[in-house]
Amino acid sequence: MNQVRQKILVVDDSTDNIAMLRNTLHPDYKIYFALHGQEALDLVASTNRPDLILLDILMPGMDGFEVCRRLKAAKESQDIPVIFITAKNEAEIEAKGLELGAVDFISKPFNPPVVRARIKTHLKLIQTFEQLKERENHLRSILEAAMDAIIT
Repeated sequence: MNQVRQKILVVDDSTDNIAMLRNTLHPDYKIYFALHGQEALDLVASTNRPDLILLDILMPGMDGFEVCRRLKAAKESQDIPVIFITAKNEAEIEAKGLELGAVDFISKPFNPPVVRARIKTHLKLIQTFEQLKERENHLRSILEAAMDAIIT
């Protein structure tokens, strides 16, 4: 059986960083990339909605904080986990990113096994949450059917 690979969007203005992340994550995941914030927002709004976003903070034009802010403000993208991956590793920067809705923070230069492990963990959390929502909906429909039968 051919398993569908989850999609990761890498947003970084450095093609070297994108290449390193692609090499780290391929072939386990389908990798998309954007070189600037607006391109990332356009990709997320398209039919290739990613399962997770790796987002640099320092980019020309729109920085990663603003990209994250916009992603979390939009209904169609607010549930996509964002992991900041950046050379900025001050506690205040990390706290700001987490306050904006990021789920994790990885400092450059990154350790490939750590990046893979964190991504795997966050994607597993998403799958588990989706399974719980499906189970809740199923149980809710059973309860509603039972209540209809009791009333009848």
